[in-house]
Amino acid sequence: MFESLSNRLERSFKILKGEGKITEINVAETLKDVRRALLDADVNYKTAKQFTETVKEKALGQDVLTAVKPEQLLVKIVHDELATLMGGTAKDINLKGNPAIILMAGLQGSGKTTFSGKLAKMLKSKKGKNPLLVAGDVYRPAAIEQLKVLGTQIDVPVYAEDGNKNPVQIALNGIKQAKQNGNDLVIIDTAGRLAVDEEMMKEIAAIKEAVNPDEILFVVDSMTGQDAVNTAKEFNDRLNFDGVVLTKLDGDTRGGAALSIRSVVDKPIKYVGTGEKMDALDVFHPERMADRILGMGDIVSLVERAQEQYDEEEARRLQKKIAKNQFDFNDFISQIQQIKKMGNLKDLASMIPGVGKAIKDLDIDDNAFKSIEAIIYSMTPNERTSPEILNGSRRQRIANGSGTSIQEVNKLIKQFDETRKMMKMMTQMKGGKMPKMRR
Repeated sequence: MFESLSNRLERSFKILKGEGKITEINVAETLKDVRRALLDADVNYKTAKQFTETVKEKALGQDVLTAVKPEQLLVKIVHDELATLMGGTAKDINLKGNPAIILMAGLQGSGKTTFSGKLAKMLKSKKGKNPLLVAGDVYRPAAIEQLKVLGTQIDVPVYAEDGNKNPVQIALNGIKQAKQNGNDLVIIDTAGRLAVDEEMMKEIAAIKEAVNPDEILFVVDSMTGQDAVNTAKEFNDRLNFDGVVLTKLDGDTRGGAALSIRSVVDKPIKYVGTGEKMDALDVFHPERMADRILGMGDIVSLVERAQEQYDEEEARRLQKKIAKNQFDFNDFISQIQQIKKMGNLKDLASMIPGVGKAIKDLDIDDNAFKSIEAIIYSMTPNERTSPEILNGSRRQRIANGSGTSIQEVNKLIKQFDETRKMMKMMTQMKGGKMPKMRR
């Protein structure tokens, strides 16, 4: 995400490289390039202009410390202003009602239905909520069916009334059912159109008035750039929503919507979709996003994702096996599955400071583990638990069964042996204990 903008900003800062101090001339030249980079990223023109004027004012108003180079100072100022532009700090969702009611709004195709399922899953697992999803899109039978499928996947009930074309009544009945069944959270999915129209606005306004939601979230496809910002403004003028959700941010290399929405509608971005999986949803942290835009990584988010997949009981079991040198291919594939649950591999790697720039031209996709998995699944249960019995004929059979070569099988077994030795060594260095992850 933001790949194009990150590259352009990096080039802009190079203008100041080698300069002994900040002057009005070299700052103006650098910021002219920064503004061009923002406009190319589809950032709102007024937002880009105001941003660079603010950065210039702050840059010229500071004395450069001897230990700080002009380029470094400008990067720091741009970082802080980017974070401010996107909202400054993360904003929490309002869940005070009983039940708390969240109303979704947005155009058709923005990802409202999928996001509704993702949010239900997140609030259920992280905040202990007992959600009910309400299918309020009465115009697309596929939307109702999609919500039911998502509900089954995440083990969350879905309220729907097949044949009823009154979304206001469906919403009210859904809330009534939630109260009867003890659901403390209701998420109402609503209909969208291909473009903003009066009929849709009246309908969503009527639902809002009837259910009096605690939170209205506007869901928008971040890849539509400035169109997303314009649509957000139209919805906000009519609905006065509480926050924005940017979907498909993992595929947005420009970042115009994320950088413009807050300044145009004065409403915070609360969540961002980072993939198609049901757990590919993050709370939006402006400072962390500014870090990533400027190539500084986002190690905090990476650790948080790792913690979500961390199982203390499993770690203790693994620790004992490693100490006894019994770590096997079953454990190996289990660790791969945990890594895959954390999200897109290239996105994860880019969170590590300094790595994002290094891998920008590499093609890293979620199929990277496929051949490894195929090889391990082609082993017998005995071979997985006792890798030392993998002789030449067994390796050839595994290669044939997995559709790989004998060289690939040999390479994996060698890597596995090295990993096992290293893990045993680390365990011994820690006095037989694996380091704990902080929560």
